[in-house]
Amino acid sequence: MSARETMFTRIRARLPAGTAAQRAAAVDERLARHARNLVPARGAGDEAHRIGVFTAMMEAVGGTVETLDDVNDVPHAVAAYLRRGNLPAHVRRGVDPLLARLPWHRGGAIEVAEGRAEESDRASVTRAFAGVAESGTIIQISGPENPTTLNFLPEAHIVLLEASQLFGSYEEVWTKLRAAMGEGNMPRTVNMISGPSRTADIEQTIVRPAHGPKNMHVIIVRGS
Repeated sequence: MSARETMFTRIRARLPAGTAAQRAAAVDERLARHARNLVPARGAGDEAHRIGVFTAMMEAVGGTVETLDDVNDVPHAVAAYLRRGNLPAHVRRGVDPLLARLPWHRGGAIEVAEGRAEESDRASVTRAFAGVAESGTIIQISGPENPTTLNFLPEAHIVLLEASQLFGSYEEVWTKLRAAMGEGNMPRTVNMISGPSRTADIEQTIVRPAHGPKNMHVIIVRGS
C-alpha cells in the first residue's frame, strides 16, 4: 500500500458511519453545539487572578501592563507611556465610542488623530474586544471602531482592556463573539495578539519587530 493509500485509509476509518448525508448532519450537529476543547485551568479564577495571570504572560513575551481604577485616567497613562518611550505626544485611534469620550485633555499636550493608521504614526491606541488570561492575549476584531492597521503599523501599540472583558480562556471569548455578532456571523478579521512583534528565526536570536509593533502596552481598567 502506498503512502497515499495509507493516509486515505486512516481518514476513512475516522469518518462517522452512515451515508454522506448522515455524516454531513453529524458535522452540522457538532458545529451547532459549539463543543469546547480542553480548557487550561491556569486562567480560571476571579478578576484579580485573571489580571495577574494575563500580566505575567504578557510580560513574559516582552509586553508591558498597567492597571487603573478609573477609565478617565487612561489619557494621562497614555501620555506617560509616550514620554517613557521617548515617543512624540501623538496617537492614532479609531472611532470607538469609549475612546472617543475619554477626557484626552488630561494627557496634556497629547494630540489624538482618528482613523486608520498612517505610515507616519508611531503610536496607536485601540480598545480590545476581549482579553485571554491563559495566554496573555488581546483579541481584536476589525471595523472602523478599531481599524486593524492600528494593531500592526505603528511601532507602539497601546491597548485599553476592560477588566470585565478579560476572560480565563479562548472558549469564553468565542461565546462573547457569537453573542455580539450573531450565530454564524464573523467579523472580517479576528486578531489574537500576544505581545509585541518579534521573531527568532535567525540563529534563535530575538529580533523586534518582525511584522508589527516592537512595543505593546496594555492598560487594564478595573471596575468596568
